[in-house]
Amino acid sequence: MDTTVAALGDVIVTALKEADYMQSTINQYRKSIKWLGVLAEEQDGQYTLTLGKKFVSMTISPRSGKYSAQRHFDYGRLVCLFDSYILTGTVDLSMRPRGLQKEKPSSPEFSGLLESWSLDMEQRGLTPSTQTCFGGLACQYLRFLETGGVTSWDAADGASILEFPESLRDRWAATSMWSALSSFRPFLKFTQRTDLLDALALARTKRHHGIIPMLDSGVERQVVDACQQGLVSARDAAITLLALGTGLRACDIRNLQLTDIHWREGTIGLVQQKTGNPLTLPLPPLVLTKLAQYVLEDRPDSDAHEVFLRLKAPHIALTDHASNYVIVNKVFHASGMEGVKVGTRSLRYNAASKLLQAGTALPTISAILGHAHSDSTNVYLSVDTERLRSCILPLPGAGL
Repeated sequence: MDTTVAALGDVIVTALKEADYMQSTINQYRKSIKWLGVLAEEQDGQYTLTLGKKFVSMTISPRSGKYSAQRHFDYGRLVCLFDSYILTGTVDLSMRPRGLQKEKPSSPEFSGLLESWSLDMEQRGLTPSTQTCFGGLACQYLRFLETGGVTSWDAADGASILEFPESLRDRWAATSMWSALSSFRPFLKFTQRTDLLDALALARTKRHHGIIPMLDSGVERQVVDACQQGLVSARDAAITLLALGTGLRACDIRNLQLTDIHWREGTIGLVQQKTGNPLTLPLPPLVLTKLAQYVLEDRPDSDAHEVFLRLKAPHIALTDHASNYVIVNKVFHASGMEGVKVGTRSLRYNAASKLLQAGTALPTISAILGHAHSDSTNVYLSVDTERLRSCILPLPGAGL
């Protein structure tokens, strides 16, 4: 194998072209390859894994003298491709979920504990997104212990558990701290450290159930019109209309399979990622039309089973829930709703609230939304203003 930067660069560029990457993206890779070649001149143009690490560390822009996030991204992704080819003989163009890029603990004991936790979650059949969340918080706690000089699990104490939430506040919103600690608790249960679980129970966090307002009927009409008139791609229209009309979770939209769509019946049938329960929903005609347009005309050629793929190469399934948020907001902006920020969660609330206002029974709404427990639907009562008003009792003597 020719391991010069020039030869490896040619292999990478060829792989990018064959995968149908945009020319602008390929040009950016060429630019990074050029600078990597300059660095490799000190060793006769040869590429090594050590050289790759040095290249990735060059994150300071020579123009500004400051950290450059763009250099960090460009150089990092190029080195990943070079390293994968050196080690395996193939160019790995697969997407890397952002949640898996966290720095791992350096202690052998902590690294082994984290691997055992990952294996346990996988064996229990937890969804990939849940594994990423639970594993990420466990990793952050172990890294937090290491920064405090603790490298043995037996040395972890209740004080560190109470201090850990404070270390999360620069990455987690105050309204999300309850969710963060709830996602951290399973790791402590796995380790059977009841003393640490007791300490976590002392952490003062509140669960926030913010009231998400319904969309104005005019806003909803504009969004539907934009999808119908072709102001956005068929893929983006189908995703937005699915969320708006059915209230599907972002994870279920992302993981929707081609075989889940029953074209003749006009329905979709899937197994929910969050609950593991089967769910069958009718598709409104416009949603079915946009899905058919996307699958038949716009969907890139791919072996992927998921319905919705990236528009840009590599043409694989959307990488995470954030992709749905970006797409939905793009559709809202295209419809003229510049000041409205929404995601699939708010559209799920909107769908439930509309059903409630139409007089649909809560058990029926629960079945449509795919809730594992009917009590989960009660949160949508907060937006039914008229029914809440009917519950108000008159104050004694108020009429005097």
